[in-house]
Amino acid sequence: MEYRNIAIIAHVDHGKTTLVDGLLKQTVQLGHGEVIEERAMDSNQLEKERGITILAKNTAVMYKGVKINIVDTPGHADFGGEVERVLGMVDGCLLLVDAAEGPMPQTRFVLRKALELGLRPIVVINKIDRQDARPEEVVNLTFDLMAELGATDEQLDFPILYSISREGKAYRDLENPKDDFTDLFDMVLDHCPPPSVDIDAPFQMLVTNLDYSEYLGRIVIGRVKRGKVKKGEFVNLMHKDGTMTKTRVTQPFTHLAMKRLDVDEVSAGDIVALAGIEDAQIGETVADLADPEALPIITVDEPTVSMVFQPNTSPFAGKEGKYVTSRHLNDRLKKEVMTNVSLKVEEIRPDEFKVSGRGELHLSILLETMRREGYEVQVGAPQVITREIDGVVSEPVEHLVIDVPEQFSSTVIGVLSSRKGQMVNMEPQGSRVRVEFKIPSRALFGFRTQFLSMTQGEGIMSHIFDGYFPWAGELKTRQNGSLVSMENGPSFAYSIFKLQDRGQFFIDAGTEVYVGMIVGENAREGDMNVNVCKNKKLTNVRSAGADEALTLIPPKRLTLEDALEYIGEDELVEITPQSIRLRKKILNPSMRK
Repeated sequence: MEYRNIAIIAHVDHGKTTLVDGLLKQTVQLGHGEVIEERAMDSNQLEKERGITILAKNTAVMYKGVKINIVDTPGHADFGGEVERVLGMVDGCLLLVDAAEGPMPQTRFVLRKALELGLRPIVVINKIDRQDARPEEVVNLTFDLMAELGATDEQLDFPILYSISREGKAYRDLENPKDDFTDLFDMVLDHCPPPSVDIDAPFQMLVTNLDYSEYLGRIVIGRVKRGKVKKGEFVNLMHKDGTMTKTRVTQPFTHLAMKRLDVDEVSAGDIVALAGIEDAQIGETVADLADPEALPIITVDEPTVSMVFQPNTSPFAGKEGKYVTSRHLNDRLKKEVMTNVSLKVEEIRPDEFKVSGRGELHLSILLETMRREGYEVQVGAPQVITREIDGVVSEPVEHLVIDVPEQFSSTVIGVLSSRKGQMVNMEPQGSRVRVEFKIPSRALFGFRTQFLSMTQGEGIMSHIFDGYFPWAGELKTRQNGSLVSMENGPSFAYSIFKLQDRGQFFIDAGTEVYVGMIVGENAREGDMNVNVCKNKKLTNVRSAGADEALTLIPPKRLTLEDALEYIGEDELVEITPQSIRLRKKILNPSMRK
């Protein structure tokens, strides 16, 4: 069989998963007979809720007798490790660019990785039905970006398609629109090279993804580099440390649309899944038994942000979760590292783990997944990972792009400048302004919430790691202190009402609190201990209208990301399956002074 292997790469929200939906639907109509739901590739519950792709996944379609393996990748910068690890499986890529926004920070990152691997991109200008679409200009900007990233003449001679993924249309010529994706399929067959394969050579496959089945155990996914393997055949699993384990392929699979198909044999050029290879890790090689040869190990960029994870030690520990000990936490983090290639875990003490990732979102998705599985953890504030380069302490710096209505631009620029940001470009776009900054990663902790309130929810921001630069000095991102409970028990509307003018509360009346728990944000600098457990004393002398109606300001509900952004150096976020609470590291108020 003839194959084509392509990845779909783009900035977040430029329409990758929607495009895959359209491709699947149209080939399914050609005869697979399967119903494809919206954003079918986002199979994970968190992906469905947030509308973003977190994990890279693969599918396949048949077109004119050729099997096209498609890899859908995340667009968010924090999941860049997913993109890096799957680009080695493919021979070509579709680079999606929004017809209005043009190339964005993550476009630059994924395109750089693709060009380094020698892939020839097919540029798809998506969402050309937007009112503010500027397709010709975006093509020129994409060309300039490729030239800047050092693309070869062959890569710069890229074919262009214009598409409306949501409506299932893509065509070569703006003057001659079509109603389906046939132009896109034909272009993939014409411009994406078939994999160079040697069916008769000894079997070799690099593990680029892992899956798990209740019935079959661990399933390894990757592209067969050369040779073929049959059901029941013995192979060598070549570990990263150079050792080998003899193991047996219990069941090979290939992919078609949303299904995994059982087959008796898989061969070079195809992206396949193998069951039965139990101890495999991402980056290891499954090789021929008689003539084993290892493939180069996958390397991804280093993490830039770390957090300290601990078992929950608050007075409410163990009330909601199923897994509450440090042993449970250790086992879960070890399991995560196997599949999450850009995550690193280091044991500081038996009950304290330093977890490093690509950004706050990367780590908060892990925490959200863990709490849904029944874990209780407490985590400290995110810290950037510094390095010493030529004797100078250096910190990670982000390339930040903000798109804001014109009337808010000066306020946002002022705040970013106070956070040690340096403006590198400013471009008016109608009634909006696009501003680019180089800014320390730590300056963006806690900025997103402030940014949305400053721009009344109309601002768009995206950023990507840009390298290490010398330490920018002291940075104060949080102006206000916390309101900290000094009593245990349920909170009362009476005491919250009396304290409302002191700051903004995070809790309702009736919430159980403990000493040292953060119940709100102080309106001033410095922390304030408050008693929210005090009720009005009742007497037997009472006139009918003596009680005033207590109207409470609704509390600010913190999401997990908000909580991680809010906490200071001496504070922790307590995460359980049902609650997210903030607390001081030292609960006793007399010991905090």
